[in-house]
Order: sequence, then C-alpha cells, then structure tokens
Amino acid sequence: MAVGTDIGIDLGTASVLVYVRGKGVVLKEPSVVAFDRDTNKIKAIGEEARLMLGRTPGNIVAVRPLRQGVISDYTVTEKMLSYFINRTVGKSLFGRKPRISVCVPSGATEVEKKAVEDATYQAGAREVSIIEEPVAAAIGAGIDISKPCGNMIVDIGGGTADIAVISLGGVVVSSSIKVAGDDFDEAIVRFMRKKHNLLIGERTAEEIKINVGTVYKRPENLTMDVRGRNLVTGLPKTVTVTSEETEEALREPAYQIVDAVHNVLERTPPELAADISDRGIVLTGGGSLIQGLEELIEEKTGINTMTAEDPLTAVAIGTGKYIEFLAGEDKKKK
Repeated sequence: MAVGTDIGIDLGTASVLVYVRGKGVVLKEPSVVAFDRDTNKIKAIGEEARLMLGRTPGNIVAVRPLRQGVISDYTVTEKMLSYFINRTVGKSLFGRKPRISVCVPSGATEVEKKAVEDATYQAGAREVSIIEEPVAAAIGAGIDISKPCGNMIVDIGGGTADIAVISLGGVVVSSSIKVAGDDFDEAIVRFMRKKHNLLIGERTAEEIKINVGTVYKRPENLTMDVRGRNLVTGLPKTVTVTSEETEEALREPAYQIVDAVHNVLERTPPELAADISDRGIVLTGGGSLIQGLEELIEEKTGINTMTAEDPLTAVAIGTGKYIEFLAGEDKKKK
C-alpha cells in the first residue's frame, strides 16, 4: 500500500496542487481559507473560500495563508494542508502516513523552509522532503536534470518568480523575486484606479489579465467590459478595457521579471550559458500563461523561449517525481 502514499505538494501563494504517485495531479484548489473570527472555526477551504474573497460579512474572513510563496499564517496553513492531504489520501490508509515532498521558492530562508516542513509533519506526513521550486518545475516540464548541461527555468507563480540555471540535479545560479501573478493583478487594479477612476477587486483584475492581458503588443486589440465602483460618484460603473491598456499597466512587473532573467544569465558560467543559448529558456507556473511573455523575454535576451506543456501543474508533478528522482540517485550511489 505504501507505493500510493508518495505525495508531492505545490504549496503556492495562489493555489495548492497535490500530486499522487501513480495517479498524477489529483487536486488543484486555491490556497484560500475562510474562517469565523468570533469562534476561530474554519468555514471553508479552497474554491469555496475563494468565492468568498471580498464578499464576506464582518465576522467571516477569507485569507490567503501564504504570501509570496512563504507561510504568513502558520496555524491556518497547517489546517489547510491537513484538509488537502486527507482529501487526497483519506484516513483509511491502514494507519500508514504518506511521504510528502513540498516545494518552496528558491529564495526561501532556512526558517521559512522549517516552517513548511513542520506544518507538513503536523498535517500528517511520515517523511518530508523540501524541494526548490525551479528544480521541481524542471522535472515537471520533462527536463532530465541529472545530465551535466545547463537548463534555464523561469517559474512564475502567484507570489514569486523563480529563475534558475540547473545542471546535474542542482541549482547553479538562481534568483527569486517577489514579483509574479499577484503583482500583475495589483498593477491592473492600480491602473484602473488611475486611468479610469474605477475601483475593482483582485478577482476582476485577474479576469482582465486572463482575458485581455498582455505584456507584448498583440496583433489584434482585444476589449473587455469591466464593472467596478466609480471613485468620483461612488456608484457602480462599467468601463471598456483594451489589451493595449493592459500592456501599459503590466509593463513594470513584466520588465522586473525580464531584468531578473538577465541578471541570472549574467552570473551563469560560460559553458552553461552556451547550453542555454542552444536549448532555450523554459517558462512554467500559472504566471507564465500571460500573453506575450515568451516574446518579451525572447526579444530582450535573444534566446529562444518556450512555455512548458502544462505550466500550471509542472511544479506539482516535479515535486511528486522528485521522490522517485531521489530514490534513483540513491540506487546509483549503491
């Protein structure tokens, strides 16, 4: 029975994905928890709680217990993890606890890693491995990381963007910046406030980003009607937003990611840099789905850039397969 109890968890700022060995990604839920302030009881976790964001009465709060890829509320994170683990493996595994690998941003400190490890043990793990996000993303994107050649991964999640050059199963050069999908949303909220005097919530901002958002000039200019509150009159108002406007709104966070890629390339040893220029840059993570990012990075670095086949689940799959990768490495040593 122990075979099915290897679990990989992509503990992200925006969503939690759970990968079970032999079954693939079995759960993908937003990392949001709604709880009652008065009784301190949890009301909802995941998608149900996400729908409550910005719409709760005073005593119920919907929070994201992870901020920028690290735990900001320990007890809530632990409860959220327990809930997802129980939903995945159930309690009837003949008392056998699962082996769990969890990924953290490459810039996470020892204290932050320890917090994730402790929360996972508390949530019911038998054994915990902590893996760096870019390594997990590379494995999940189907790259053989055990070979001595350079691969560059840019993993853009909800709270952090991790850029790393990987060779021989480890990270050679990396950078983790706290600019990612959430910052795209915030940039849109700020832009709408400044340009249209319209106040919108983060869920609406995300819809704009997904439907018409771009960081590189699109061949066709898309439009979308957006509803929010007029800051002058205080009344509801509808405004039409174009993809050209989103390019202007998203320029700053997009260029911060490009600068970080540039910075990592500058610090990469020449042999590995040559490999990267041959093999290209691979994008993973939900944030990489924004229109035009491939083209922007390619234009600024001159290196062929592509997005992994399934960027959203790459990290979760890689985190789960990491246990198998470690088992393989152990066999080689023996």
